[in-house]
Amino acid sequence: MKQIGNLAIVCARRKDVTLRIEQGRVKVLLSGTYAPAAFSADWDDDETILSVIHELNFGRYTPKTL
Repeated sequence: MKQIGNLAIVCARRKDVTLRIEQGRVKVLLSGTYAPAAFSADWDDDETILSVIHELNFGRYTPKTL
């Protein structure tokens, strides 16, 4: 199953994330207060996209809540 749809949902829920899909590549740009970051992968590279989803949801780039 292609994970690009799941990535789109994760990105849509966050104000500090921009998702761009162009020329066969998926680009995720974080412009948060903590540190800007960027991820890039081929649109059909499910393994890499899953790792980006994991980082956004549970890893280093999880939104901080008070």
